[in-house]
Amino acid sequence: MTKQTTILYIEDDEASQNLIQRVLGHAGYKILVANRALEGIDLAKTCQPDLILTDINLPDMSGREITIRLRSDPALTTVPIIALTAQSHSFERDKTYVAGVDGYITKPVDVSMLATQIKEYLHGRRDEVDTTTLEYARRAYSQELVERLEANVRELEASNRELRRMDQIKDDFIQLTAHELRTPLTTVYGYSRLVQGMPAIQRLMAQDLEVEACLTGLMDSIERLQAVVNEIITVSRIASGRISLKPGPTDLDDVIKRSVEGYAQVLQQRDLKLVYDLVGCPTQLYADKALLELACSNILGNAIKYTPDGGSITLRAEMQPEQVQISIQDTGIGIDPNDQKYIFERFYTAGDTQLHSTSKTAFRGGGLGLGLAICRGIVEAHGGKISVKSEGRDEERLPGSTFIIVLPLSSNVSGQTLEFR
Repeated sequence: MTKQTTILYIEDDEASQNLIQRVLGHAGYKILVANRALEGIDLAKTCQPDLILTDINLPDMSGREITIRLRSDPALTTVPIIALTAQSHSFERDKTYVAGVDGYITKPVDVSMLATQIKEYLHGRRDEVDTTTLEYARRAYSQELVERLEANVRELEASNRELRRMDQIKDDFIQLTAHELRTPLTTVYGYSRLVQGMPAIQRLMAQDLEVEACLTGLMDSIERLQAVVNEIITVSRIASGRISLKPGPTDLDDVIKRSVEGYAQVLQQRDLKLVYDLVGCPTQLYADKALLELACSNILGNAIKYTPDGGSITLRAEMQPEQVQISIQDTGIGIDPNDQKYIFERFYTAGDTQLHSTSKTAFRGGGLGLGLAICRGIVEAHGGKISVKSEGRDEERLPGSTFIIVLPLSSNVSGQTLEFR
């Protein structure tokens, strides 16, 4: 069976697309259509068409630029590229020939001749070009490319400035909102503690379990909200470079054990087994102890969040030349390879946020997507690196994840500020 000849048509005008599809489709050709230049380039590379038709004026790149790009691909060097355009001026045609097209067909298309023209191009026809006029066209086209490049660079610079401005507005809003929440929240927390400590209330709690449950739930929710607000404030301060490291001799063994102790109750409630090997853990690491404990706690909390009840988490510290490697491995649902590229960015949350619970320690619990971003900021400010390994996400097979932190034993981190990218 003879392979059907494939023609790629790059055109953003729907009427032109329909016309070419009808005419050439009726002639027995298979027509692929791309609405934009970049889409057309990708299709040409993947589908290897027998001939390419392209308009000159497209939203993202010109047909001339498409031709230059495709001619640089060894697999497409000999594929006929035909310009199909309303630009009929000879000077515009010469600039298109300079770009490397094999033929030039002007609109409106002569439908009675189009199939014949395409057949001739497929069988080796190439338009004859007056070489005496091409040198001027070549210089003009080079100038056109430079001007287009300059315009694109200026547009990108303007867009980047606007993005940076909007990003700053967002950071300022987050910071101000967090501080505005913190003030009344501190008051609510203080008064709730006073109420809880009143003798009459304590007697009532002892007599009525529902009252005790209500007050306990109230305090838990307030503390949860406080933790969220504090997390946002920490991130905003790190992002604005207003948290400086205060390094000193640090016992990493103590840092890790304190992080583990913070989750002792959760581990017991969810029947999670924690195994840790700290034999090679250095007792004299030069680091900011408080921030390092925060980073370890966040990584451990992440492992707890994505490991089903009854699972296990293994924590190890391994001495290496002039550095220490900390690994936290879980038997959880794992992380999709696409998510692994973004999980250390601010506000990024893997999986469906609609399925998250409000608890940060429950299986697949909620969160703002800040914990791992904070970790990266802290680790990199210490001159270290943080990474993740996982075969992928599978809630039945449970491939798990391993987070790895590598820290130098000693480095000049004094005065360093934490940054996010």
